[in-house]
Amino acid sequence: MEWQKGDYTISTDSARLDHAAIVDGLHQTYWAAERAPATIIRSVKHSLCFGVYHGQQQVGLARVITDYAIFAYLDDVYILAEHRGHGLGKWLVQTVLAHPDLQGLRRWLLATRNAHGLYAQFGFIPIASAEPWMEIFNNQA
Repeated sequence: MEWQKGDYTISTDSARLDHAAIVDGLHQTYWAAERAPATIIRSVKHSLCFGVYHGQQQVGLARVITDYAIFAYLDDVYILAEHRGHGLGKWLVQTVLAHPDLQGLRRWLLATRNAHGLYAQFGFIPIASAEPWMEIFNNQA
């Protein structure tokens, strides 16, 4: 699927994803700066990805990890710094949440240190109780 806004395109076409650009883009973020390129590429190959393009250049990404029935985790959302300020982040999140294959899910999750205001605009709220949640966290991955 593709969506157009001015000179920008969002596409879910996995053949269009630029793995080198994604590795470079994620290495500019606080959460994936140390992530191995092979890990990034493997995660992209096993997710529903929304690439953001200016012409043919990939300038952003959102990755959804999902079973398409109950649960989705929104991850690795970024827009390159030189393309921020055009509403692309909002458009990207709106597009992800409106994707027809992701409707009716029981739960969406994400983690962010500094973009709570962006995600709150789309209905994301802090987890009311972290008590039922458990994790195995491997900071080497």
